[in-house]
Amino acid sequence: PHVQYIHTEASESLCGLKLEVNKYQYLLTGRVYDGKMYTGLCNFVERWDQLTLSQRKGLNYRYHLGCNCKIKSCYYLPCFVTSKNECLWTDMLSNFGYPGYQSKHYACIRQKGGYCSWYRGWAPPDK
Repeated sequence: PHVQYIHTEASESLCGLKLEVNKYQYLLTGRVYDGKMYTGLCNFVERWDQLTLSQRKGLNYRYHLGCNCKIKSCYYLPCFVTSKNECLWTDMLSNFGYPGYQSKHYACIRQKGGYCSWYRGWAPPDK
């Protein structure tokens, strides 16, 4: 569905975003509920011109391979995946999230055996 509005909390203390919408383009992640998109500071948000080459290639060639995978955020230790379709996102443990190494250079992709794991590279993952 076409998104006309992005919903976020009013203040940063509640994880609300402040975007310069007439100045920059952004890659936003979040959730869609009842036809509305919601995002905030706890989601991955990056200016389009700040994306790494790995991220841009991922958007065009890789990320669709992870559509059945879920990224589980790890905010503090210990944290674990609880099913084979999860990848553990640990960028939140350091640097207060992104721009972390994992989010800049890896994609959560379904591997052979049906489990999901972080993948880096240009060759197709093992089937």
